Amino acid sequence: MATSSSSLTIGVVGYGHLGQYLVQRILQDGAALGLTLAFVWNRNSDKLKGSVPDELILGDLSTFADRRCDVIVEVCHPQIVKEFGLHFLSQSHFMVGSPSALSDADLNKRLRQAAQQYGRTLYVPSGALWGGQDIQRLNDSGALKALFIRMSKHPSCFRLTGDVLSHWTEGEGRRVLFRGSVAELCPLAPNNVNTMAAAAVAAGTLGFTGVQGEIVSDTALSDYHVVEVEVSGPDGFSVHTVRRNPARLGAVTGSATYNSFWNSLLVCKGHGGRVYLC
Repeated sequence: MATSSSSLTIGVVGYGHLGQYLVQRILQDGAALGLTLAFVWNRNSDKLKGSVPDELILGDLSTFADRRCDVIVEVCHPQIVKEFGLHFLSQSHFMVGSPSALSDADLNKRLRQAAQQYGRTLYVPSGALWGGQDIQRLNDSGALKALFIRMSKHPSCFRLTGDVLSHWTEGEGRRVLFRGSVAELCPLAPNNVNTMAAAAVAAGTLGFTGVQGEIVSDTALSDYHVVEVEVSGPDGFSVHTVRRNPARLGAVTGSATYNSFWNSLLVCKGHGGRVYLC
């Protein structure tokens, strides 16, 4: 946790529901925890006016270095990670709120190299992933054999590319939309499978191509999202967790994930040239 003796200046990139939550928490509670807001950027800057102090609004993201942040937090879209991630790491530690961007193997490699080159930390928040550190420890010990994640949501909560879910009706029940590697899933559902992407980072030996995932549309899930994780190790070892994350209809992010991101932000103290699941 940040303290007054280890204060951090934070830049927030994106002002959707999650970005709004983080900004308000920093403004309300940050001073006591050693967190100071340096800037907030949003693609549509008009959305910031009246809710963010004018002096904290960053109009042009390419000028972010002028604000001298300790940590830049991206909570908008994988495209921002692709366009600015390397630049962010050249100046600050970087928390990737859209780790589905890391499914691009070349980008993943270049971001890791930049973290080492500049002595920065590439933070990947656990988000809705339960047991991420346990998966990472199993992976690091060489005992992780397989990892499967299923994410089930009401169809209104999915933001998919293509026509995978172009037509649905209330009462249709459960429909498997896609099953395959997380590397294949991330481009299909870049805003919905960041939990899977975080798991692929934790399970580094399997990676995005080795971790398997499934997304399920279920009209019965009107009050929460369901995340199931199945971990396999040696000699028949296995763990199966089921996480129900309260969520409104149409919500991409479940309500419990907001506090999870906040807790991830509180551990950003710099781990020096590495990727850190928090």
